[in-house]
Amino acid sequence: MKKIGIDARLYSQTGVGVYIRNLLSCLLLEDLKDLKFYIYLNDKDFNKINLKNDHFIKRKANYHWHTFGEQLGFLRVINRDKLDLMHFTYFSYPIFYRRKFITTLHDLTPLFLKTGKSSTRAGFIYELKHFFYRLVISLQIKNSLAIITPTNSVKEQIIRHYGVQLKNKIFPIYEGINKELVSTKENQSLKKFFPENFFIYVGNFYPHKNVERLIKAFSKTKNKYQLILIGPNDYFSERLKTLVNNLCTQKRIKFYFNPKKEDLIFFYKNAQALIHPSLSEGFGLPIIEAVYYQLPIIGSNIPVFKELLGNRYLSFDPRNGTDIETKIAQFPQVKNNYPYEGIMDRFSFKKMTQEILALYRVYA
Repeated sequence: MKKIGIDARLYSQTGVGVYIRNLLSCLLLEDLKDLKFYIYLNDKDFNKINLKNDHFIKRKANYHWHTFGEQLGFLRVINRDKLDLMHFTYFSYPIFYRRKFITTLHDLTPLFLKTGKSSTRAGFIYELKHFFYRLVISLQIKNSLAIITPTNSVKEQIIRHYGVQLKNKIFPIYEGINKELVSTKENQSLKKFFPENFFIYVGNFYPHKNVERLIKAFSKTKNKYQLILIGPNDYFSERLKTLVNNLCTQKRIKFYFNPKKEDLIFFYKNAQALIHPSLSEGFGLPIIEAVYYQLPIIGSNIPVFKELLGNRYLSFDPRNGTDIETKIAQFPQVKNNYPYEGIMDRFSFKKMTQEILALYRVYA
């Protein structure tokens, strides 16, 4: 029986956490007679997860990503299990790991879009961390037996930056709609707090998400809509709250922090559109969630969104505030011009898991 390790230290996070949770959930439903899985979790998640399956073994690995603890302590933990194959699910791994491994590389955004000016760290510390990021990711790409990407767009990014020799070991595998979202009921109590006519943004507020430019563009529009910005309450959201206050748009632009899944379903079902102004993405889970709930999308014309949606959304140049403003103003006239038939057929965490499982068997 082959021993496969899965790095699940980001289990509770957004984004990558959704990927890990759905991967594990779907693996539990597959025929695993020839495989045994070692799932590496941090302390806070270890006791929350009940993997009722003889093919799964939990391991504590309370080492934060991008740290020396990861490089030394996590390395020690996974070496102890003498795995036939390790799956690193994030762009971070112990660089002295010498056994076989594959990697999921969700995007190269931190490589192309440095955000030091918005970092909470001092400039020198940020530059040092960025240097080690570049080092780790280059070694991870070089030494992985296979690289899983969520889209062809990310595969092409890797090839352009690291070389065409990697082409045959990169496997684009689409993700899907979060199982946790589908199985949750809408929070209908929110109807009394939000008007009928509102747009939503869903995601974090990191600089590459381009929410600052969206706020400035939306503040110039003359329409009856509100914009609800849905995401975490953190350093980056505080900066944006200050911007909203300075523009005197508090009545038209509101924040909704740390939404529960039932809250997200309400917003997806009741908004007029999702606005996604990102400068760079590897996939875009809110995009697929909007499609699932038949919510129109106004979004960036970046390659990954074009790959996922084709021309079935109202697109804008994310670096052009005037274009964002214009497309938001156009939306009421064209909102019915973008049918979604057939799009969701391409996206499934079950299909993703089956394709990853096939890679496990090939490379273990």
